Amino acid sequence: MRIRDWDRPLKVRLFGEFFSNLSFWMVFPFLAIYFADEFGTSMAGILLVISQVFSVAANLIGGYCADRFGRRTMLFFSATVEGAAFILFAFANSPWLDSPMLSFVAFTIAGVAGSFYHPASQAIVADVVPESDRSTVFSVFYTSINISVVIGPIVGAVLFFQYRFALLLTAGIIFCLVGLALRLLTEETLPEEMKNQLVAKGGNGWMRVVVDQVKAYGLIVRDRVFLLYVIAGILLGQTFMQLDLLIPVYMKEVIDKQVLGNFFGREWAVTGEGSFGILLSENGLLVVLLTVFVSRWMTKYPEKWVFFLSSFLYMIAMLIFPMTANFWVFLIAMAIFTFGELATVGLQESFVSKLAPADMRGQYFAAASLRYTIGRTIAPLVFPLVTWIGFTWTFVILAVLAIGSGFIYLVMFKEYDKRRNEIAA
Repeated sequence: MRIRDWDRPLKVRLFGEFFSNLSFWMVFPFLAIYFADEFGTSMAGILLVISQVFSVAANLIGGYCADRFGRRTMLFFSATVEGAAFILFAFANSPWLDSPMLSFVAFTIAGVAGSFYHPASQAIVADVVPESDRSTVFSVFYTSINISVVIGPIVGAVLFFQYRFALLLTAGIIFCLVGLALRLLTEETLPEEMKNQLVAKGGNGWMRVVVDQVKAYGLIVRDRVFLLYVIAGILLGQTFMQLDLLIPVYMKEVIDKQVLGNFFGREWAVTGEGSFGILLSENGLLVVLLTVFVSRWMTKYPEKWVFFLSSFLYMIAMLIFPMTANFWVFLIAMAIFTFGELATVGLQESFVSKLAPADMRGQYFAAASLRYTIGRTIAPLVFPLVTWIGFTWTFVILAVLAIGSGFIYLVMFKEYDKRRNEIAA
């Protein structure tokens, strides 16, 4: 399905979200550095945990709101609120005011608004795209996001620390314009009968949705294989989620200004913030270029060893980072880190679909998201850990968690093979 054949809501979403994602990735990767500088590493970790708790709570009812109030309504609401939050963030870093706490409040509001956006955004694809073409459409959006990840951090590494007010204000305006475009240039895709059915089910709406989802998560304690899958994912998540948390703060700490060499008669150097922007762009570029190739390559090998390889590569990357302050070695560590990410990118959802009974796939995928919701909530606790034991031992602990997840995956596949043999018998 070519882009020119897409419905207008999808085209508006694609181009609007590219610019909003670009704005987001100019800002988000450097927030850990900003909050650590303003509040100290320990308090920054606690605040980021609090912020994530609000986002997780919003995510629980995001799907319900998209079905109850409409996709277009929620996209408009989320984008404009996120835009207003960025404008508030800009005001808190303006020539007239310098308020880190107001910045944190604005960041939290933006995170909550983003949690309402994504369920509605994904639902539009299910509404207007035939099932046979959905994977193609999702892959285009995934590529668009990663292009913004390549460009955004490089630009943001300069603008966020030197022209923060202008950058945040521009990002807020872009989000508001995207919300306006989604409101004026798209049509509602929610089938009216679906909305009517949801309304007819009763008035306790979102509370029942939360209760139902929490009950659905209870299935992880009844399915041993799935429980191991989620536990391993949470442990491994503590590693790859540090890309936006611990790694930027560490690089700012160890790289003041590092000369890379003389090229074309000019001395080239990077700061800690700039070097992290380059590393994040390296990650995004490798994802864009190699996702399809690595995914196909990994299908040639047994799944259990691919999952273990991913954990092993994350462990190696975590052990390399604290061993050096050399920018070129950091590039190698990030390449290893990214290959760990790509190894299982095509296998995780397919494995969940194999575990789930046909009539419970939605619940299984919802429960599988616990790997990220729980992982994101506890990942910022690395900052208090750094305060207590330092960067080196914190990275070592993350490496142990990574390889620990690998061994849990091996146990999981042993249980999975046992189950299949019992069914076959």
